This record gives sequence, structure tokens and C-alpha cells, in this order.
Amino acid sequence: MILSRIRAGLAAIALLGSAAVASAADWVYFGTYTGKAGSKGIYRSKFDSTTGKLSAPELATEAPSPSFLAISPNGKFLYAVAETDGKDGGGVLAYALDAKTGELTKLNQGTTGGSGPCHISIHPKGEYATIANYGGGSTAVIKLGSDGKLGERVGFVQHKGTSADKSRQEGPHAHCSFFDPEGKYILTVDLGIDRVKVFTLDPSSGLKEETEADIVTPPGTGPRHIAIAPDEKFAYVCGELNSTVNVVELGGDGKNKIVQTLSTLPEPVKGNSTAECILSPNGKFVYVSNRGHNSIAVFKVGEDRKLTAVGHITGDIKIPRNFNIDPSGKWMLIASEQGEKVGVWELDEKTGLGKETGNTVKISKPVCVKFVPVAK
Repeated sequence: MILSRIRAGLAAIALLGSAAVASAADWVYFGTYTGKAGSKGIYRSKFDSTTGKLSAPELATEAPSPSFLAISPNGKFLYAVAETDGKDGGGVLAYALDAKTGELTKLNQGTTGGSGPCHISIHPKGEYATIANYGGGSTAVIKLGSDGKLGERVGFVQHKGTSADKSRQEGPHAHCSFFDPEGKYILTVDLGIDRVKVFTLDPSSGLKEETEADIVTPPGTGPRHIAIAPDEKFAYVCGELNSTVNVVELGGDGKNKIVQTLSTLPEPVKGNSTAECILSPNGKFVYVSNRGHNSIAVFKVGEDRKLTAVGHITGDIKIPRNFNIDPSGKWMLIASEQGEKVGVWELDEKTGLGKETGNTVKISKPVCVKFVPVAK
């Protein structure tokens, strides 16, 4: 009798567990290019992590080319760069995010001080936003209020320099800007000057360039995006112009150096360029998108943190810009900028490779994918 009760109890627990898993869902927000492209702003779908299916996308809010998005650490706010330019640079937008309904409510907007903003990320404590201005080649930092609103610009640095490729590196072109996991440093990847610039922030005096800590890539690399390991000992930087992934050892003494460089291609592909570089949630794999080869390059992270090429995720992919892995680590969503769609791939936890599921949604010019768990 006691044994049967125990079995019944275990069965009930199993059912509850499977029900909890079955109800797992995330909102997925898509940044897009608007105008003649056909999109009108930021779109939203609900993602079922048990089946890998996306609901039909809905327009979450109208906005001018909200290409890159960022979510606050508490999940209550969404921020976007608007790739439009005014007298004080490009635009940045702030929204309240209702995780129950997925609705976005505009809070306010500001400017970045430089032209062509293309990337935004948020301080680990939600206190600041750092923005990369591609056209102007600069880094901007904006104070964020506890209510999620954009405050004053507390830091701005105009980058300087050129590099080997005179058609693409005639001047600075900042492509992404991140806070390190502790929020002590800001790392801005600049394609135009073959450098990842490092800053510290003093709210009273602004951004301070930590030039000795800059990561310098080989001439013509054109670094574009960076993925920083949670322990801050290593980072991974993709080279847009030479189709590479570069392993960076982050020195505790402020000296950062590249210790490995690998191609993201199985063989040279004319006109290929990399875009996004991310580290898997479990830290076992690094992924880089290839535009031209139309694939996601997969690399396994070794115990020494160096990489081994595994292969490529392929399928119906056309110019993959940004892509992302859902919180469960099981699914990858790839935005095909010229394919007018976002597709879902199921990841193999052992190899890191992905199997195309056929689950797709149509969105015009999608360029960014961000997840937020659905609140109960």
C-alpha cells in the first residue's frame, strides 16, 4: 500500500513537471528595417519551447527602423536603436514591456550624439545603455531611470583612425557595444579601425578610454560583434571583412590579447561577411553568422577556451544578420534579412549543430531576435 502511494505520488509529480514544461513560453521580439522594406516597426511572436513553434507575428509598436533591440535585466523594459539621423545623431527608443501580454508602451526617446546607431545593450544593473554609432564611429552612454526612461547622455567618445581596407576602413565604424558582465567596462567593437575599444564610465566625467586594454585585431579583420564569457576570462570576436572568429584572452591586468583565429567558412566564399557572434547559454559553443555562405558557423569551446570548428548550420537562410538561442538552449531562431522570414532550428546538445524544423514566420527585413519569458 505504501509503495503504491509512493508510485502514485511520483506519477503526479511527473505529470506536474511535464505540465510545467509544456506551458513554457517566451515572447520573441524582432527588430526590423522599415520604410520601403515593408515592416512598420518592432514585431512580436510567442514561442513554444516544447514544440519550437512561433505564433504569427504581430506589430508590437511602430517605429522607424528599430534594427537592434535590448532587454533590461529585470525584463520590464525594451530599448531599440532607430537607424535615423537628426541634428543630434541617431535615435534611441524606450518602452515598458508587459511580460504577461507582450505589449510595449513607449516611454520616451532620445538621441545618441552620433550618426547611424546600430547596436544597444544594457548595464547588468539596468542603470545605463551603451550604443554603437556605426556611421559616426562613436560610443554613447545614456543614463536609465528606475522607471525605464532614457535620461541624459553621460558619456560620448568619437573614435579615430583607419585601417587596411580603404573601401570599408576609411574611418571608424562602431558596430556593437557591450558592458562586461560585472558592468565595470564597456567594450565597443569598431570595424573601421580594427580594434575593440575599452572604456570605463564615470557618471560625473563621462567615458574614459582605456587604450592599453584595447583588443587590436590584424589589419583588414573588420571586427563586428563580440561575445564575452560570463567569467570574463575570454571573449570571442567575429571579423566581418575576413570571415574569422577570434579568441581573446582577457587579462586581469588589463592586457587583452588574441590567442586564436579561425575561419568561419569551409572554403573561401567571395563576398562573404560575418555578422553576429554569440556564446551558447551553456558556454560550450560559439556561433557566427555568415552572410554570403548563408550559414551559422559552429565552434566547440575547449577546456582551454580555444575553439574547434564543428561545422555549419544550413538550410533556408538568406543573409543571416542576428540570431539567438532560446532560454532553454534547445532552439535557435535565425533572422534572414533578405529571406523575409525567421526560422527555427533544433540544436544538438552534443555537437552544437542544428536541424531545420520548418517552423517559420514571415517578417520583412528582420535583423534582431530577443527573448523574454512570458509572465504568469
